[in-house]
Amino acid sequence: MIALSLAEIAAIVGGQQHDIPDPDARVTGPVVIDSRATQPGSLFVAFAGEHVDGHDYAERAVEAGATAVLAARPVGVPAIVVADVERALGALARAVVERLGTTVVGITGSAGKTSTKDLTAQLLERLGATVWPPGSLNNEIGLPLTALRATEETRHLILEMGARGIGHIRYLAELTPPRIGVVLNVGTAHVGEFGGREKIAVAKGELVEALPAAEDGGVAVLNADDPLVRAMTARTKARTLLFGEAPDAHVRAEDVRLTADGRPAFTLHTPTGCADVTMRLYGEHHVSNALAAAAVAHELGMPAEEIASALSGAGQLSRWRMEVTERADGVTIVNDAYNANPESMRAALRALAAMGAAAAAKGARTWAVLGRMAELGEESLAEHDAVGRLAVRLNVGKLVAVGGREAAWLQMGAYNEGSWGEESVHVSDAQAAVDLLRSELRPGDVVLVKASRSVGLEWVAEQLLAVDGEVAG
Repeated sequence: MIALSLAEIAAIVGGQQHDIPDPDARVTGPVVIDSRATQPGSLFVAFAGEHVDGHDYAERAVEAGATAVLAARPVGVPAIVVADVERALGALARAVVERLGTTVVGITGSAGKTSTKDLTAQLLERLGATVWPPGSLNNEIGLPLTALRATEETRHLILEMGARGIGHIRYLAELTPPRIGVVLNVGTAHVGEFGGREKIAVAKGELVEALPAAEDGGVAVLNADDPLVRAMTARTKARTLLFGEAPDAHVRAEDVRLTADGRPAFTLHTPTGCADVTMRLYGEHHVSNALAAAAVAHELGMPAEEIASALSGAGQLSRWRMEVTERADGVTIVNDAYNANPESMRAALRALAAMGAAAAAKGARTWAVLGRMAELGEESLAEHDAVGRLAVRLNVGKLVAVGGREAAWLQMGAYNEGSWGEESVHVSDAQAAVDLLRSELRPGDVVLVKASRSVGLEWVAEQLLAVDGEVAG
């Protein structure tokens, strides 16, 4: 964060200074919400959570070097006390971003936000100092924490924006006003909470509504292949830059294919030229993510050849998203267990099928270890059934459905599609899945593990990679 005195921070957030001997003392280190992450010069932000109250750790944070605490009440150590800690954190982030004048890139969509953010970061780093969130810090707390990592040297600030209702993205965009807004897709993630894809589109489109007008540099980067996203052109005053496989996309992919081991390859076309890309990531769904990142890089001045080079060299920065590890015996574990919705499930299964093609020629099998997709509302039964059926149509060797009712729907979909006998099985929990796989896996098999984050299926992948009690990879 840029250096600010406690008096300046108190003025920005409208707070009262308590137990502060020197109002000119400056915050020079990171803004943190975990006292264990405190460094000299930090600002510790005390949130009162359901199970843990950060105010109880204020003294520990100051002892560890924090200059002060942002809190909802006096805590006996230097503190700036505010009525609403979350709002104060957001106000501080906005003030810092406004002072810096860095280019802010906001990214939203029902699926692919984190992977696209990671790809965009690896491209923009070539153009200058870039800050982006680790993992999926995309809410009212994570976004300002990311923004506050920016310094005077930061040229690009990439922010992932999630939403669980109308107005969420509008609020995030007010905290850190973006100049470039990227909308990836409108899918069925959280459809149960929103009440339909059209309402999800309303929420995602709040990002492009928040952009500056075209004459002020605003750019809306929109997926030309998603009709609900393409239609957002009418909701923004910013200039529109389309990406996708559609012929009229400004940044598009042609000759899209998968390599023998399931990595996407394509010819990238931008207004400045074209170049070939072969990605290190797995799955054809990364083509759309790559094109979105390419569109942002193009807008910021990167030529097509360099974009293609950067995309071809980009790796996976965030855990449990198509994280591929090969064991010593040749078994490949694909840990995609961070989250799941119908679109990402279908993409992961297609990637598994592509990766398993070479394995099948050697007598090895593909395994899909799947759990529930949360927050689908009335669509849950139909969507789980459809995923089970797709696994059969893609000739996945064996489906292991893990968990309760939704997992049973997955397995029943596979059964009704023609997966009888031992081709699909429903197990009660993660331990049962691990026991089954350990007893039946053969060298060369490829195993996909995927479910909504609440299911915790990453544990299955970790156990399958465990060697002598330790986790490999």
